[in-house]
Amino acid sequence: MPAPDVIVTAPLPPFLYEPLKADYRCHDYYQSSHKPGLLAAEGQRIRGLVQGGGTVTPTELLDALPKLEIISVFGVGYDGVPVDYCRRRGLKVTNTPDVLTDDVADVAVGLVLMTGRGFAKAERFVRSGEWEKKGPELTTKLGGRTAGILGLGRIGKAIGQRLEAMGMKIAYTGRKAQPGVHYRYVPDLKALAAESDFLIVACPGGPATKNLVNADVLSALGKKGTIVNIARGSIIDEPALVKALQDGTIGGAGLDVFADEPHVPRPLLAMDNVVLLPHVGSATNETRKAMGDLCKANLDAWFAGRPLLTLIPELA
Repeated sequence: MPAPDVIVTAPLPPFLYEPLKADYRCHDYYQSSHKPGLLAAEGQRIRGLVQGGGTVTPTELLDALPKLEIISVFGVGYDGVPVDYCRRRGLKVTNTPDVLTDDVADVAVGLVLMTGRGFAKAERFVRSGEWEKKGPELTTKLGGRTAGILGLGRIGKAIGQRLEAMGMKIAYTGRKAQPGVHYRYVPDLKALAAESDFLIVACPGGPATKNLVNADVLSALGKKGTIVNIARGSIIDEPALVKALQDGTIGGAGLDVFADEPHVPRPLLAMDNVVLLPHVGSATNETRKAMGDLCKANLDAWFAGRPLLTLIPELA
């Protein structure tokens, strides 16, 4: 039996792409210089699609793939996948949850430390030679502070466990209170922001959460508060965030994700109370390899007639 045809719509690391090419007939849509030609020549045969977590997959592309059966996402996020369209058409959509939970949670804790204790600023202080002229500024004791978590999924829970171990108080918000969770549930995001010293964004991206953290939420967070985002840049109204920081409405920000990556709003680059990371939440060798293995394993299972290892909740 010939190998199934798979279209690739994102840059993939060699540890995923090479095994894919060994077992499948891969068509690199991402690097193609003539995408319409590729679809015209190969679209009728393609049965699988591999994309990144931040890849936007237009329905027009999927319409050109009439034999498509499955989309395997190399990432936990799938907000670029048209889920309703996939449901109507009966397409399976898989992702790579769990394997990146610890690494992303570690980055959230790192951003709390870098902003709250001022570690990023202190490191620049030493490199600049200023320590030879004066002592460093005092910063914030984290024990006893409140971390409000927006989205208490796998990653949100892992963040809460880590911050609680540091002596911080944990509260959260989401669609509903979760059974068996001892953290305090606050049903309203603005109310959570108002009582938080650190508001940590850990919910899924997509249309339902676009600009969920808006000017009103940032105003409620206030001068004593810092916003931390390790989820999706689209969840925060970025112009409102820039203005809140410029006006001193909030105390600071720690950001690993942005609305238009890799482009970061220029005003943020000059702010001393902002820590910026290049979307490194899952960027360890071990986790990316595990993500690649799971991404391919889902394709392997589907085409072998075995149960999928993961399936996004909306299609389960």
